[in-house]
Amino acid sequence: MDALARNVVDAGLKVHRTLGPGLFEAVYEHCLVRELGKRGLAAQRQVFLPVTYDGETLDAAYRLDILVEDALIIEIKAVDALSRVHEAQILTYLRLSGFRIGFLMNFNAPLFKDGLRRFVL
Repeated sequence: MDALARNVVDAGLKVHRTLGPGLFEAVYEHCLVRELGKRGLAAQRQVFLPVTYDGETLDAAYRLDILVEDALIIEIKAVDALSRVHEAQILTYLRLSGFRIGFLMNFNAPLFKDGLRRFVL
């Protein structure tokens, strides 16, 4: 899992270096999925994440920005600064999905490392 995580971070860094800050989240999402694919990683965009409540799957659902290798979630942001709400979002996605590792990537940060957060359950 560490090799996968390193590869994902490296792909995010390449996208950030190539495009820089200031674009819409969807642009970074498309480019990151392409970069991950070039690295031989299976990456899916806008993956449906159902919500189960009281034993029933509800229509109220979330969408994961990117799911890599059916194991790792990436939530893309293009905001001035990450907040606790963004962190709560990725933690909720991890809990609901059963996946153990996720990244919050804010491509609007001047330095990629300043907009990157790793979460492990």
